[in-house]
Amino acid sequence: MQKLPEWIRWFLHAPKTALVVFVLLCLATGFGASKLYFRGDYKVFFEKDNPQRMAFEEMQNIFNKSENVSFLIVPDSGSVYNPETFKLIRELTEEAWQLPLSTRVESLSNYQHTYAEQDDLIVTDLIREGQLDPAHINWVQKVVGNAPELDGRLVSYQANMAVINATIQLPDGDQTKEVIEIADYARMLEAKYEEAYPGHQIYLTGMVIMNDAFAVAAQQDAQTLIPLMFVVITIMIGLLTRSITAALATLAIVGTCILVTMGLSGWAGLFLSTATVNVPTMVTTLAVADCIHIIVGFRQQLNSGKDKYTALSESLRLNLKPVLITSVTTAIGFLMLNFSAVPILADLGNMTAVGVILACLFSLTILPAILILAPFKTDSNAEKQQRFFTRSGEWVTRHYRRILPYSILIVLVSLAYSTNNELNDVAVKYFNNSSEFRQAVNVQEQYMGGMSNIDFVVYTEEEYGINDPAVLRQIDMFAEWLRNQPEVHHVTSLSDTMKRLNMNMHEDQDGYYELPENKELASQYLLLYEMSLPYGLDLNNQVDIDKSAVRIVAVLDNLGSNEFTAFEERAKAWFERLNPELRLEAASPPLMFAHIGARNMQSMVWGTLLALVLISGLIVIALRSWRLGLVSLLTNLIPAGIGFGIWGMISGQINMALSVVLSMTLGIIVDDTVHFLSKYQIARHEGMAVSEAIHYTFKTVGLALTTTTVVLAAGFGVLTLSSFLLNADMGLLTVIIIIAALLVDLLFLPAFLMWLDKDKITFRGTKNETT
Repeated sequence: MQKLPEWIRWFLHAPKTALVVFVLLCLATGFGASKLYFRGDYKVFFEKDNPQRMAFEEMQNIFNKSENVSFLIVPDSGSVYNPETFKLIRELTEEAWQLPLSTRVESLSNYQHTYAEQDDLIVTDLIREGQLDPAHINWVQKVVGNAPELDGRLVSYQANMAVINATIQLPDGDQTKEVIEIADYARMLEAKYEEAYPGHQIYLTGMVIMNDAFAVAAQQDAQTLIPLMFVVITIMIGLLTRSITAALATLAIVGTCILVTMGLSGWAGLFLSTATVNVPTMVTTLAVADCIHIIVGFRQQLNSGKDKYTALSESLRLNLKPVLITSVTTAIGFLMLNFSAVPILADLGNMTAVGVILACLFSLTILPAILILAPFKTDSNAEKQQRFFTRSGEWVTRHYRRILPYSILIVLVSLAYSTNNELNDVAVKYFNNSSEFRQAVNVQEQYMGGMSNIDFVVYTEEEYGINDPAVLRQIDMFAEWLRNQPEVHHVTSLSDTMKRLNMNMHEDQDGYYELPENKELASQYLLLYEMSLPYGLDLNNQVDIDKSAVRIVAVLDNLGSNEFTAFEERAKAWFERLNPELRLEAASPPLMFAHIGARNMQSMVWGTLLALVLISGLIVIALRSWRLGLVSLLTNLIPAGIGFGIWGMISGQINMALSVVLSMTLGIIVDDTVHFLSKYQIARHEGMAVSEAIHYTFKTVGLALTTTTVVLAAGFGVLTLSSFLLNADMGLLTVIIIIAALLVDLLFLPAFLMWLDKDKITFRGTKNETT
């Protein structure tokens, strides 16, 4: 019989000393948590050498930055062409310049309209101060109808919504403080003008508001749902184990694991993000499982008449190997997140792996020290619970010939439905409809299509190259091709401005709405126009300083990752056929998210496969059985297949968060399997027949597996209440998979063992195994 290691026995002999040292250690390491800070900007999702990020930052360095705050103005009258709405647009446009770090504000009000007056080019604001009479409003409506730069961008095509767009110059590095300050100021303006102009609804969108929404969602969950989850878990443990002491002891271990994990992360210089705020949740999964196995085993030994010390020693002896195996294999699973293309997911994996190992150590040392000091009573219902699980085991062994084919059928159906899943990362839809940001996105989608954009830049690699009529024609042809695509709602192109200027310089004759005939004319028009523009409304957002590159902005539907990247490839291929000598680059935050979602899923598949191979190898070594190692590989894969099959039935949309669910749930899947197989192996080594060994396993581990699953399902069920869909979806899929893992281990696994070991009467030691 395996003996308990001396380093664990010490904690049983000197529990008070151990707890004092432990508290001091927690205080020292936990202080590092004060060094953690939160970053909610979208750039934390991308490596610095990410190709899409590099293309976007090159674009940002050449042109004005494109982070923005957009005010969507929806009049109840159904039309923006009325004096009250014009007045609102003009006043809010002026105040929007006061947004922190704003460098440009564009709206219907300050659009620089050009027209000819004899030999002069007149450039003026479209909505002129003090001119709100019907004649002026009708004139503005007519101008908008003939201005592709405006129609569909700053005014919806149906004229039922106006947009004021403020460009923000965010600093490099951590932008959280500035984002919060800007978003707060924007919300103040929103509230102010909704009150001043009843009959108008104002909504906020834009990249800065999305960054703020990321931060707000993560902080709300950290402050409300995650604490609620811990409360639910504690209550459930108390109810299921019928012991307040067990619940509080588990909470103490979970809490200190999280404190030390976050403290070590702070000392290591890491930061919190929308991903890493979930570290406490993930550490909780295995810490709870480890504690419950030891506590349930301890209670069972107590109820059999043993004294506290002997009962605790026996529980630790029986659970030592499976707890160690589970913790090491789970840590490996989380370390595989380093394969992820998303830096903050790698941080999530590393932080959680540390927490998992700490949970293992604390549950094997500090938990026994607490239990040996705490008062415990025998449970009068223990025998009844054991009889229930024993009878459940007997039912499985009697009906295993029916259970196996039904189980296989369910797995095959699930695998078939899992093919319905598709990668669909739409960053603006990471929030549910209760989120103010998502409501604004829905409004923008309803009135103007999507808010997703792709910025295309044509590089001529030649000074004043964009003034070449041949290049301008190709830019115009590309803009027209973009407009004809079904996904595109608006295109902003310099070619439209050049056509308008050419018409202006020919006395506004409609027949001259075409590109200039030669490079000299194009250069003169552009120079004259730029000299007439007011500060902050120049062409630096479309044209670089030496006129060698031009940016074309296409606004699209809020597409999924595959559709978005497919559109990019289609556009590049079309332009390549048009002029292979010009370089075309595409970039934008939505495009970055589309690419990172696809790359992350691909890298996570390989990481998970490697994790499963390593985990199965470790289980083979630990259990000293090739057969049980291969069985564990099978039962570790099936719950994930069932879970993603059910997800294919109810949703079919896989986002960035769901790609890491398997790594997160792998710990519980492996925990269930290893505990079941290790108890089964102990029974076989003691000479029991297959059916008897399964009955013994159900009796000794059935309650612990069920309790762990119910507790964690209830806890993660709380996350489904999150307004942040990455967390809500992750919570729901996690619940599905851990319930599937329990059913697989209590139904399929014993039935499979009955079939696999049916010809073996006894199982005495490793010499008689078939390897």
